[in-house]
Amino acid sequence: MTIDHKILELKGISQAYGKQLVVKELSLTLEKGEIGCLLGASGCGKTTVLRTIAGFEPLLNGVIRIAGEVVSSAGFSLPPAKRQIGMVFQDYALFPHLTIFDNVAFGLRDLNNAEQLRRVNEALELVGLNSEHRKYPHEISGGQQQRVALARALAPQPQLLLMDEPFSNLDVTLRERLSMEVRDILKEYGTTALFVTHNQHEAFAVADKIGVMHNGEILQWASAHQLYHQPSSPKIAEFVGEGALISGVVKEGGQLETGLGRLVGEVSQQLPVNTAVKLLVRPEDVVHDDNSPIKVKVMRRNFRGANILYQLLLDSGEKIQALVPSHCDHQQGEKIGILPNVRHLVVFPF
Repeated sequence: MTIDHKILELKGISQAYGKQLVVKELSLTLEKGEIGCLLGASGCGKTTVLRTIAGFEPLLNGVIRIAGEVVSSAGFSLPPAKRQIGMVFQDYALFPHLTIFDNVAFGLRDLNNAEQLRRVNEALELVGLNSEHRKYPHEISGGQQQRVALARALAPQPQLLLMDEPFSNLDVTLRERLSMEVRDILKEYGTTALFVTHNQHEAFAVADKIGVMHNGEILQWASAHQLYHQPSSPKIAEFVGEGALISGVVKEGGQLETGLGRLVGEVSQQLPVNTAVKLLVRPEDVVHDDNSPIKVKVMRRNFRGANILYQLLLDSGEKIQALVPSHCDHQQGEKIGILPNVRHLVVFPF
């Protein structure tokens, strides 16, 4: 007998507000212990998906299973309290009149005192806040409040954890550090989780699998590495990371004729000779070299401390980007030399 390790399964789910379809036949699966992310701009439907999983919204079509049990389908919805789901909200939703300990214990009222104490202490220890249990939410920082919300969601030992933009209220530095801490905590606890964000850095830092959403659909469900290096469409290529799509023509021997010259490398698709394509060029694919015969004009510069991100104009009229060490300091309007270092040729016929 095979053991099914799927904790979350969405199969062709759709949801609408009035006549407006906001989620369209969306499917995804999370295995036990996996962390998933729905990534997309505001209004793409990602929070609606989270609300349907939690049981706050009914389904128009499709099926949602948690640990193999159907919790939502057209005309059926198991109440949220019976789904064994933990939630971390954007505003943390801590009770201001309760101590940190009592906030974490809030969902454990059905347990005896000894078990409550054990669970709360375990959860607070996990998030590094055991010494703060007597304080109130207003007496701790925003980052600590976020960890209390996580501890409260984990204490009942849910089968699935849902997080709605969990880092959006934090400053940039704290957001980056906490996102990695939260991943470590979830992995240590073995928690299966799904969160939504519009921030790619958060998605890359935390998730095992990422679904890029647009207009209520998942365009690609894959790891961060696959999304970046093997995007399934030009839209994904432009949305994930930084880079540009330039025109090219397939030549013999897997070569491409482009505005960067003739390129040789591993081509992502086998296409007939003379096929017109768009080639994805990432900033790290372009090397600054003043001795190169390929000269380009600096259109814009973005100083980033250790590096400068240059926007460059090719003779073809197309624009690319290059990430250059910041001691190579060039100004807008200057001509600089570059060499292409595009090893993996990600192409899309058009």
